[in-house]
Amino acid sequence: MTKIRIESVPDLIRKTGDIRKAVVRAARNIPGMHFGGPMSAVDPAVMIYYKYLGFDPDNLDDPERNMVILSKGHNGILFYTIYVDMGMYTDEELYGKYNTIDGVFGPHPNRKTIKGIEVSTGSLGHGLNWAVGISHARQDMGIKARTFVLLGDGEMEEGSNWEAILYAASHHQDDIVAVVDFNNCSASFETNENNRWGEKGGAEGLADAFRAFGWNAMVVDGQDIAQMDAAFASIPEVTYAGKPTVIICDTIKGAGVKFMSDRPYAWHQGGLDDEKMEEALALVEEYTQARLKEVE
Repeated sequence: MTKIRIESVPDLIRKTGDIRKAVVRAARNIPGMHFGGPMSAVDPAVMIYYKYLGFDPDNLDDPERNMVILSKGHNGILFYTIYVDMGMYTDEELYGKYNTIDGVFGPHPNRKTIKGIEVSTGSLGHGLNWAVGISHARQDMGIKARTFVLLGDGEMEEGSNWEAILYAASHHQDDIVAVVDFNNCSASFETNENNRWGEKGGAEGLADAFRAFGWNAMVVDGQDIAQMDAAFASIPEVTYAGKPTVIICDTIKGAGVKFMSDRPYAWHQGGLDDEKMEEALALVEEYTQARLKEVE
């Protein structure tokens, strides 16, 4: 298999529809899984995996590969559905053996059992620290490849993140690209309720905090594929002499399914019966078609 790359904005939007539907079906088969966060992060994840990662499912041990780390590991189902979509696993392996002794998939991604997972995560605030270590190793080996780190907005309150953010900028680790799913809602409170980011608050305030620590920072509409595409395309080349980059994606928890996005706290975790699954699938299709009309 060659490296996966979808070029056009309409085709990327269609792929987000496919992945959202897969997450919905997962919620029917896996009771109590994390649901709202994976739905908000679909677009950033599709942008990474299907265009900018250069992902090759048949060459996962290439030392010069780009990497992606899911720092908000409780959203593992999002990456699992992508791997199934790419043909790396079957629906039966995901749904039929989820969280079983003889299965590979569980609530948090395990690099020892799941092809494609670079780092086992779950406890929040560790992804960027792994990226810092990987960056040092690659510099020593003369490898210029990127490490994307997908984080949640609530997770940004972890102090370990800010240690890594300061360190990465101080050591010119411009191979690191942090992508924040800023869906404005943690498990039980609004993101700005517990910790306000700077004077502006919200995604823009978080961007200012990154800039103060020496990063390139961009804020984009996380449900606008064309806008995200432009942001990812503008990331500077890896030189180990510049600044790391963060793309803060202003998203909607439960995006694509209105009964979820209208009540985001209620859908941090959850499951669907057959009736709700069909309703959610229809809403995702409607949402995807509406987005396609905006760009075609």
